[in-house]
Amino acid sequence: MNGGLVRLKELYQDLKPSEQIAASYILQHPERMLQLSIAQLADESGSSQAAIVRLCKSMGVTGYQNLKLMVAGDLQQGQTSLNGSGYQEIRPGESVENIIASVAGNNMQSIQDSVKVLDPAVVRQAIEALDRAQRIFFYGIGASNLIAMDAQQKFMRISKTALAFADPHVQLTASVSLGKRDVAVGISYSGETKAVIAALRSAREQGAETVSITKFGNTTLSGYADYPLFISSTEHEIRSGAMASRIAQLNVIDILYLGVASRNYNYAVQQLELSRKAIKEIER
Repeated sequence: MNGGLVRLKELYQDLKPSEQIAASYILQHPERMLQLSIAQLADESGSSQAAIVRLCKSMGVTGYQNLKLMVAGDLQQGQTSLNGSGYQEIRPGESVENIIASVAGNNMQSIQDSVKVLDPAVVRQAIEALDRAQRIFFYGIGASNLIAMDAQQKFMRISKTALAFADPHVQLTASVSLGKRDVAVGISYSGETKAVIAALRSAREQGAETVSITKFGNTTLSGYADYPLFISSTEHEIRSGAMASRIAQLNVIDILYLGVASRNYNYAVQQLELSRKAIKEIER
């Protein structure tokens, strides 16, 4: 069990001040935290036992002991501090060598951290919903629309009726045509993109099953999802994190796509071969 430090990092800005005090101490002193009772942590951090209990609840953790187990798992994997470490910001006049290393490192770190906040049970449920769906609509604005378009292309290749919409008005209009046999997937790193929220909410009102892909935490978009899926990515000064979050979102789409393909392996392989041949014909 791990991911405690990642969850704290992702949630930090949205926590109440009293919870931030405890979270900051844990992020800065994870090894020390493992040696402390909840009363001792409250005393050393300057927080309170009630705030620590609320912090665990905000993280989706059942209690302080479970939080300690998660942090211990992180430390065993060599993540001794997550105060932004692991993510590297690009600086003025940066060398090409450092840019290559920083971008690659940020992308890999984002995927590794996202694995820790993805709930396998919810991922499984989302895959099952996508598998039985008659139609799948993917919603995203801006960079997230690129993720939606990638998802459309992938699912169409295994003969799933999948659609993505660049225009937010068309996106919302299409959402009212969904029904109980359909699935809507809302993609927004912040989870607060109004057009995506409106479309997912509308799809849910029509009876469609809903999936969200957002940063970890209680976002507005995830609140409208039957199956909320989370990613992790630290966004820095020039938003290099936006690149890493895009990679993490694509990684989740690949997981869902391969999950559906695996459940229909022989048919999926057949459809992939047909699409490969069709594309090869027009490339001659």
